[in-house]
Amino acid sequence: MNGTGDAAAEVAHLVPDVETLGQRLASVDYLVDEALATSIFLSLRLPQPLLLEGEAGVGKTEAARSLAMVLDTPLIRLQCYEGIDATEALYEWNYPRQLLAIRLAEAGGEPLSEQELFGSEYLIRRPLLAALEHPGPRPAVLLIDEVDRADDDFEAFLLELLGEAAVTIPELGTVRATHPPIIVLTSNRTRDLHDAVKRRCLYQWIDYPSPEREVEIIRRRVRGAAESLAVQVAAAVARMRDSDVQKPPGIAEAIDWLAALEVLGVERLDAAAIDRTLGSVLKYSEDQEVVRAAGLDQLVTGARSG
Repeated sequence: MNGTGDAAAEVAHLVPDVETLGQRLASVDYLVDEALATSIFLSLRLPQPLLLEGEAGVGKTEAARSLAMVLDTPLIRLQCYEGIDATEALYEWNYPRQLLAIRLAEAGGEPLSEQELFGSEYLIRRPLLAALEHPGPRPAVLLIDEVDRADDDFEAFLLELLGEAAVTIPELGTVRATHPPIIVLTSNRTRDLHDAVKRRCLYQWIDYPSPEREVEIIRRRVRGAAESLAVQVAAAVARMRDSDVQKPPGIAEAIDWLAALEVLGVERLDAAAIDRTLGSVLKYSEDQEVVRAAGLDQLVTGARSG
């Protein structure tokens, strides 16, 4: 069996079906519904890149991180940003080392050829190339995070990787993975991605969880937190998301808030506790002003009724 077959067999052994995958993700405190579990499972088995879209803070990045934990394999993350290019994502040449090699060769009277100078030993591997060259036994999880922040040219550059698990380096030729990475792309949908990218991927939208599910999630992350306080936090966060804030708090902010309240010994949410800890859940002053103007008691009312 070749490397690709071995890797597929390793993954299939760990997650033989959708139910097992959901259980294994829950064991690392990442709770999924059936739709998301099915999409992740299919991305492993087909295999095919998985594009996760949703509001900021719903757990897209955490899905890839948790999957890497379940598979006991490295998570290799490429954080996208405006202006990112192939060099920063794929590779660059180690110019100081090349220069040193040239000088040593000249001193020894044996000049280096261009082929020797641009060998793999002088290559600095960035996330995409590192994921392709991962030796196994299981494939690495390659997280291409917030791909919507990059531009159209970078999307076009990704097509070969997404479609063939390969990249082309002019000096070395095509590098093809022996253990093709499990590729997860995330997008906050600040802009639409190109159809060519979407065609190469499975797609799953991740929404905010139900209040009941969010309580379960945040209690797993803040061990020992009282259920009653977690219920109040989840209800108050839901009320904030339904308000006019520009940056609705995600699950991570709900976790931060519950942790802060626990540290302060707060047993029940009230307007005073919210006022003291609002910076744990709303990270923009304008959004804090919106919530305060509407009245902090409104959040308490929503929390108690939840």
